[in-house]
Amino acid sequence: MKSKLNNKSSKLPFVFSNFAITADGKIAFANREFIPFGSERDHEHMFELRATADAVMAGARTVETPGTTIGPGGKKFQRLRLAHRLSEFNLRVIVTGSGSINPRADIFQHRFSPIIMLASGRAPEKQLRLLHGLADEVKVFGEKEIDLHAALRWLREKWKVKRLLCEGGGALHGTMVRAGLINELHLTICPKIFGGRSAPTFADDSQGVKLIDATPFKLKSTKRVGDELFVVYTTAKKGRS
Repeated sequence: MKSKLNNKSSKLPFVFSNFAITADGKIAFANREFIPFGSERDHEHMFELRATADAVMAGARTVETPGTTIGPGGKKFQRLRLAHRLSEFNLRVIVTGSGSINPRADIFQHRFSPIIMLASGRAPEKQLRLLHGLADEVKVFGEKEIDLHAALRWLREKWKVKRLLCEGGGALHGTMVRAGLINELHLTICPKIFGGRSAPTFADDSQGVKLIDATPFKLKSTKRVGDELFVVYTTAKKGRS
């Protein structure tokens, strides 16, 4: 499947992200426990998007959620991937700067496609050995924090990842947004309000910014299905209104 690559470098994958959010912008409750709250159509939409990606990426806390394998979603979507001229199963990329991960997470019990772990130099050697026992490949980028630009270039060059889908969590995605690495953003806005000052959002990195530094997007499409709104944004140049 052909795709437009990141304008900054042909060596970077096209990166798109997907989140179901509440009307007040939350992706989970304040206690960080994730309980799916989107509709059946939103769930199917997630697998449709995965069917266009060479790899699906998520943070360690996200993949530790019970039942999470970040796979294609069954035979229907495996056939859809083949129709898109992709491999039947997507690569799976886990991001863990500290090397922290639950080795008993469900994702490691399902070996249908390679699992790639990205860590930083602050991950202890003991933890890296654990990761090597869990994943098909472990790669360290950066000293204290993962150098995401370098990691994405490596994924493109080593694993031939042209389209990369980021599914969170909020901290990883927020860092990706601030780094200018998100080309397209898919949001399902659900008719619910969670509230909670500390409830996570889909852009939860620790850096505060001024309005002038905010990452701009422009609206590409909207579609209403029942009471949910499916919205797609693409990156925009700063200075545009």
